[in-house]
Amino acid sequence: MIVNVHEAKTHLSRLLDRASSGEEIVIARAGKPVARLVALATRPPRVFGALAGQVWIADDFDTPDDALAELFETGDLRADTSA
Repeated sequence: MIVNVHEAKTHLSRLLDRASSGEEIVIARAGKPVARLVALATRPPRVFGALAGQVWIADDFDTPDDALAELFETGDLRADTSA
């Protein structure tokens, strides 16, 4: 369905209902299509805990790393003192 801008402004609620039902509405200015009004795709609901048992975090994950801290403080990648 193609509607002009004035008609789209006047009947926006009705056009939104039609778009949400799956119809594609093309909005035109001076007879030239400029926009498409379509329903948004719905996402499936999130399932919390869906990755339970599939993710592993090392015991030392949050142990301070002196070399990394040095990089943040100096910004110098050559400041590696572990060599």
